[in-house]
Amino acid sequence: MAMTVIWTGMTAISLLCALAFGRGEALAAAALDGAAQAIQLGLSMAGVLCLWMGVMEVMRQAGLAEKLARLLHPVLRRLFPDFSRDQGVMDTIAANVSANLLGLGNAATPLGLEAARRMSRRTPGVAGDSLCMLVVCNTASIQLIPTTVAAVRMAAGCRTPFDILPAVWVTSLLSVLTGIAAAKLCARLWRS
Repeated sequence: MAMTVIWTGMTAISLLCALAFGRGEALAAAALDGAAQAIQLGLSMAGVLCLWMGVMEVMRQAGLAEKLARLLHPVLRRLFPDFSRDQGVMDTIAANVSANLLGLGNAATPLGLEAARRMSRRTPGVAGDSLCMLVVCNTASIQLIPTTVAAVRMAAGCRTPFDILPAVWVTSLLSVLTGIAAAKLCARLWRS
């Protein structure tokens, strides 16, 4: 609701200022140009996301996604000790982390929501430590292949959209480690 008010207000103010200063034609041209660029960006991103979703499906059918999930289980068991014996929750979390590793936030979101739904069954109406940790890990995820950012850079005309990989790896690793440390610290402080 708040975003509706903000966007409506910005649009109304832009329209009033354009009319007051006699720039109605420029506003109309900018609106049409922006709409065309939005469609172009959306199509570019859809193509890249379809490619990586296809790669993820091939990985799943080849059994690589399961192997990656098994590889992640020791780490995930330490991060989510309350659910380490619940295979359904752990598999959903592993799939969520795998999608985030590939930079597929759009694919990771439904998996994260499913994991959160399964976790919340134990403590309805209360976000436990594991659920908070899931939100932190999902929000500050490590990305090995930042597909969405690369798609945006490619749509903006960048010839080397993946040259940001080292910076993405370092910053995403630091953000995840900082988030995990903060979640663990907050969990201890609230228990005391």
